Amino acid sequence: MAEGKGFIGGIVETFKTIFWALVIAGIFRTIFFQPFWIPSGSMKDTLLIGDFLFVNKMAYGYSYASCPSIRIPQAGIDLGAEDFCGWFEDNDGRFFGSEPERGDIVVFRHPVTGRDFIKRLIGLPGDRVQMQDGRLYINDEAVAVEDDGVFVETMEPQGPLGQQPQCANGAVGLGAACEKPRQIETLPGGTSHAILNIGNRSADNTGVFTVPAGEYFFMGDNRDNSTDSRFPQAQRGVGFVEAKDLVGRADRVMFSSAGRSMLYFWTWRSDRFFKALD
Repeated sequence: MAEGKGFIGGIVETFKTIFWALVIAGIFRTIFFQPFWIPSGSMKDTLLIGDFLFVNKMAYGYSYASCPSIRIPQAGIDLGAEDFCGWFEDNDGRFFGSEPERGDIVVFRHPVTGRDFIKRLIGLPGDRVQMQDGRLYINDEAVAVEDDGVFVETMEPQGPLGQQPQCANGAVGLGAACEKPRQIETLPGGTSHAILNIGNRSADNTGVFTVPAGEYFFMGDNRDNSTDSRFPQAQRGVGFVEAKDLVGRADRVMFSSAGRSMLYFWTWRSDRFFKALD
């Protein structure tokens, strides 16, 4: 009997350990940092498909969007922040809130799908934002840009989804060099970052977006391959993003894998370990 009790007791202790480990991990993810894996190329070349980073959830304070999501398609699990903290979603305030700065790389809940998106903050409340011939204008002033060579990557399937890059040098075959002109854009306030151009696209010319109070305007650095605030929510675009939907700020890539899985250590990009983000 003693041995039986010891065996049962060991199982109970194991489950207790797992339970408390999950609780602690959940608290850590809710309050401090959230892991984020880059699934698409909309932020190239600042962020590459396969980059792994932690999102600083303390940067802007806390709202319903700070609650974790659990999505495991293989098990049919699809729980978003609204499932855990939906009761708090209609509250426009943020606990310990602080304002994001123009140029921040921000993770936010997509206003339509509830999925986590990552883009660069371009427009603050009250700003007028427009694209003219691929050039960004903020408050009727053209944002400064300077040419910075060409971004080159290999035409091949990238990441778990096997996406192939889009190229400015036309349709190239697998294994060939895929090129995109690279520029350095300097936003009002002084933040500079790289942007890529593929060609003439519909979103290179837009109307004027006036950012409402308490909302923000986001764009991807890979301008011609980003579904962002230039596209209305009715078209499953991002549109304007409310302050309550902000999750946190991305500051640093922890490591990066160019392969189909982070476990393929031979595909890790050694030059991106602990890389600070601009």
